[in-house]
Amino acid sequence: MAPGFHIFHTPTLTESVERSLHAELVAVLVAVTNGEPRVLTTEDARALPAGPFELSHRSLQAGLRAWVEAQTHHPLGYVEQLYTFADGDRSDESGARVMSVSYLGLTREAGETGVAQVGWQDWYRYFPWEDRRAGTPALVDEQIVPRLAAWCEDSADAAVRNRRRQRAAITFGLEGASWNEDMVLQRYELLFEAGMVPEAARRGRGSGAAVPGEPMRHDHRRILATGIARLRAKIKYRPVVFELMPAQFTLLQLQMAVEALAGRALHKQNFRRLIEQQALVEETGEMATGTAGRPAKLFRFRRDVLLERAIAGSKLPLSRAL
Repeated sequence: MAPGFHIFHTPTLTESVERSLHAELVAVLVAVTNGEPRVLTTEDARALPAGPFELSHRSLQAGLRAWVEAQTHHPLGYVEQLYTFADGDRSDESGARVMSVSYLGLTREAGETGVAQVGWQDWYRYFPWEDRRAGTPALVDEQIVPRLAAWCEDSADAAVRNRRRQRAAITFGLEGASWNEDMVLQRYELLFEAGMVPEAARRGRGSGAAVPGEPMRHDHRRILATGIARLRAKIKYRPVVFELMPAQFTLLQLQMAVEALAGRALHKQNFRRLIEQQALVEETGEMATGTAGRPAKLFRFRRDVLLERAIAGSKLPLSRAL
């Protein structure tokens, strides 16, 4: 090589993107066990299963399945893409920009995962204000409402105060507004903006003690909120709840599963009438055994209605009248 001449490598577009943008796959893997909504977590319940997308994966979903199953030793069943999180302030320890492609997966809890730091958790551990099956949780009136009221007034701008009050009323069902179980993400983001969750302190927001609810690493609690909201909305028009049920179940078990996901109680007779009207289930001819009280009939999902409902829709009884 001639003196004074040097060969420089010009980075390709792919190499530049790989250095400046780190893509990860995140799974919100849901089950319903003994009438409780469960989510698979890692890092001792502080994170969702996540891992890098590799160019060897033929698709994002294939990459997700491979990474989650390798990390958790847990097979994935029903999977759909949830959302892509690519906010400008998302970065890893090295400062590289992070883009998270999240997926929602439905399955059944199969006991211990056999992997250290990986296990199932009740999702209301992270969002205790979302569980209204026994009525409004005490923490809403005792902690959330007063602190939101103080935050709403903490502005010299009257228009800002008014917008904050309206937002709090709509998201938390205050001042005569109805509770909308689908607004899981909006409620979490409101608490974040008001500095009432530990994740906000990491971004320099908030002061004082956080409201109850376990935080998660990175923005995984925000991703989990998105998954819960998607599933709550989806069970109203698609029979995906059956992905979470055993092959045979009682109508009470089915109702408890829907209530667990929706976070509110349903009227028993109305629930059963609407399930029967939609012909979503059929009797197996067997009875449940080993349970206290009167034996109950066992049902199974009518698989032949799956395609019908995918086209026409299937509304589970979560209407405001119940």
